[in-house]
Amino acid sequence: MKIFSTLSGRKEEFAPQGNEVKMYVCGVTVYDVCHFGHALSYITFDVIRRYLEYRGYKVKYVQNFTDIDDKIINRSNERNIPWKELVEKYIAEFFIDMDALNIKRATIYPRATEEIPMIIQVIQALVDKGHAYRADGSVYFRVKSFPAYGKLTHQTADDMRVTETSETEKKEDPLDFALWKAVKPGEPAWPSPWGDGRPGWHIECTAMSIKHLGKTLDIHGGGQDLVFPHHENEIAQSECFTGVDPFVRIWMHNGFLQLGADKMSKSLGNLVTIKQALERNSADAIRLFIISSYYRMPLRYSVEALDAAETGIERMKQALKAEGKAGGEALNAEPFKARFIEAMDDDFSAPQAVAAMFELVREINRGGEKAMDISRAQQVLKELAGVIGFTLQETRKVDQSQQEKILELISRRNEHRKAKEWKQADEVRDQLLKMGIAIEDTPKGTIWKMAK
Repeated sequence: MKIFSTLSGRKEEFAPQGNEVKMYVCGVTVYDVCHFGHALSYITFDVIRRYLEYRGYKVKYVQNFTDIDDKIINRSNERNIPWKELVEKYIAEFFIDMDALNIKRATIYPRATEEIPMIIQVIQALVDKGHAYRADGSVYFRVKSFPAYGKLTHQTADDMRVTETSETEKKEDPLDFALWKAVKPGEPAWPSPWGDGRPGWHIECTAMSIKHLGKTLDIHGGGQDLVFPHHENEIAQSECFTGVDPFVRIWMHNGFLQLGADKMSKSLGNLVTIKQALERNSADAIRLFIISSYYRMPLRYSVEALDAAETGIERMKQALKAEGKAGGEALNAEPFKARFIEAMDDDFSAPQAVAAMFELVREINRGGEKAMDISRAQQVLKELAGVIGFTLQETRKVDQSQQEKILELISRRNEHRKAKEWKQADEVRDQLLKMGIAIEDTPKGTIWKMAK
């Protein structure tokens, strides 16, 4: 199996140490609902994870939540609600969207605010080693202390330019970046050896990935917008902390999602939310649309292409319903399966893998017309569909108003439980079940899904 690494700029033989793959994918900053760009990234890495598991690997998949950040603080102030309440709302919304897209749950979802001790440990070690320095209650990473800085973006530190900010004058060098931010009036803060404050963005992922996966990761993923500065900074601080090179064996980055000529982003205000997309198209169609383009290339959002993907999914469903003749000449599906594996082994070339699946769909339909035995071929199609993450099931849709009602009922039940009003809490659970909604109480809160 070969995977393209952003670090080397070429395809590399995938060789994890042992049978367990340590995989970390950068998660969301929880201050708003997820959009189609999130679907693009997380479906991409979901397919990669599923295929690795199909090939016999055990994948330990870690995906973080950035649950404290300038954007979170600003949004909580705009809405006049506590930042923690905002975070919990959008983490719940995140799981609703990911479950609706049939994205497998990560092994662990660490939150930045729950990893403060590890973050402080890493920062202190960097200070002790001379890779970081204190300034006005904040701590900054000393970029020039890491000669390999720039190896992910294939440039030297001297070639890089950064936008100057109000913090620039506190730094030894404009490239230096914050590991710990001194507290500001009215903002949440945690105690540290350098004074009250909160972690910088980049250090969170270093602390969480090393804590949960160790000093070297097999795969680290994210969107191409994270290559610099986020992932470049992660490499620097991680390798300086552990003294181990490489921090990551394979760096993987998915392409941008475009709406017209522009990248889809919150800052441009041209978002299509996942909820909006699911009101129009099925999760299977959204997944097919996304993986029909090579994951490292830009993907242009297109309603017409999504509708074409919906038609393709219906063709797959019909192939599974086709009737052949038991005991007749058996349709041989193995060549299609072999082509599927060959494509996926070559840097997860899902477009070619899906093409092999659709050729199998065509042969199944032909085989049914010729009274062949197509049962084994249908089993293979269903198997490969599962690897990609297609359900090929008739799905029920939940619109925005229904989702809001579900979340309101879950919130009401949680209030009853806090008050130890168990009877009322059970009545709300029963009400949700009558709506076709099953709930589960987890350490991270109550989650819901369609009842089977």
